[in-house]
Amino acid sequence: MFDTLDWIIVGFYCVGIIALATFVSRKKSGSERSAEDYFLAGRSLPWWAIGASLIAANISAEQIIGMSGQGFVVGMAIAVWELTAAIALIVMAKYFLPLFLEKKIYTMPQFLKQRFDKRVSLVLSFFWLTVYIFVNLTAVLWLGSIAINTLTGLSLINGMIILAFLSLAYSLSGGLKAVAMTDIVQVVLLIFGGLAVSYIALTKIGNGYIGNGFIEVYQQMPEKFDMILSKYDTSSSIRGIHFTENQSYSNLPGIWILLGLGVWIGHFAYWGFNQYITQRALGAKSLKEAQKGVMFAAYLKLLMPLVIVLPGICAAVLFPVLEKTDQAYPTMMIELLPTGLLGLTFAALIAAIVSSLASMTNSISTIFTMDICRSFSKNEISQANLIHIGRLAVIISMLIALVVAKPILGNSDEIFQYIQNFTGLFTPGILVIFLVALFWKKATTLSVLVAAILSVLMSILIQATFPEFPYIHRMGAVFFASGFGCFITSYIQGYRDQEKAIDLSGINFSTSKAFNANTLIVVSVLTLIYVTLG
Repeated sequence: MFDTLDWIIVGFYCVGIIALATFVSRKKSGSERSAEDYFLAGRSLPWWAIGASLIAANISAEQIIGMSGQGFVVGMAIAVWELTAAIALIVMAKYFLPLFLEKKIYTMPQFLKQRFDKRVSLVLSFFWLTVYIFVNLTAVLWLGSIAINTLTGLSLINGMIILAFLSLAYSLSGGLKAVAMTDIVQVVLLIFGGLAVSYIALTKIGNGYIGNGFIEVYQQMPEKFDMILSKYDTSSSIRGIHFTENQSYSNLPGIWILLGLGVWIGHFAYWGFNQYITQRALGAKSLKEAQKGVMFAAYLKLLMPLVIVLPGICAAVLFPVLEKTDQAYPTMMIELLPTGLLGLTFAALIAAIVSSLASMTNSISTIFTMDICRSFSKNEISQANLIHIGRLAVIISMLIALVVAKPILGNSDEIFQYIQNFTGLFTPGILVIFLVALFWKKATTLSVLVAAILSVLMSILIQATFPEFPYIHRMGAVFFASGFGCFITSYIQGYRDQEKAIDLSGINFSTSKAFNANTLIVVSVLTLIYVTLG
């Protein structure tokens, strides 16, 4: 359990991160901070801050705790969400960012308002606020509090309050710049902490040698290293006859996890059009700087299986019986890490949690302020008042998440899968809306609203009628249904180019030689992984 040295290290981290955020977000003497300064860091972020912040925003408690728990159950196959994200990031950098930066937008709903009208913008704004508060914020707070409880014995509610306070302490005053700059520290700690847990676990399993540990884990549980799951549990097979279905297959349906549309729909919607992700790139100094940052994030994604999945696999060897699978990572920390390193790794976990909380609340405040308040206000809101409203939105959203976290997630065992299933209801429609907004001139306001409605209704219908149907396949089916509904509606309305349609002729989609070379490297590494372990 925690020693005095561990608490000193954690305390030093908490004070240090708040001090750093205060320093980087300080105002110049006599200057007034604008909304662009607060919500988009004055469009001044360098590539290394963008890349680090993208990963810090993405990797939080639901990733570390939840995906390690899935590694405990499923194995390395769950890493498909991390590895293939690298491809989605590259596509986003090449095809989506040039359009968004050319339009100089603050938010994703703002872009939809420019392309369609206020109705579409408001529908998506309220949708994202709902998901961010009642799914993302609650999941991060709840899983983070579970980790704190396991490691320190602190009650779940007190753990959530501490996490909320730390997040608010450095994000309220500095906005996106404070969040992005402190994320550099957060990512370094995150990677170091995860690799430290994996290293110590493997050396323990291998009697002091990490190589022996890898071999031993593989020999004991070779099925945990299958990147492509079989429909049946091959360990129960005799002479080619299968007796037991693989319970994880419905969530990760074999080769279709790569060839089907489900994973890619989730990725492109998340990395391309998710406010708290894209907001980092929107704050870049330039398009080239944004693209370099996104490529940096793609490389970091390739490292994540070793950081957050491998500890779960090692836990299956060392601690095969756990009350809940989400306890895998915290158990590894408390049982294996020595004094000092435990405190540092715990600080890394807190870093990942509070950075994601800060990213989400910053995006909540941006959408609420720039898209909802300004839409309903009859008069122009001053820059100072925009910032005040944004800060109030941050506080209120965090308070709501604190209240509803336990009622929503208290009885859930595999929260990572809960998040994936819930967001899967809406994701296909969102992707349809943005793709037609960007690349199809005939899309109308009514057609994209129909696509959004169909996405929810079809998702619920399929889930209720065919509960065993993998949600990955469900997203593909719903995507086509939403897209078809969008097409038919536009056709009925006259099937003509819309006045607000985007002219792509003036957009430069070319990328540098370095970007193209790095793309080839990333694709080659992914191919090698799946060919070797598939």
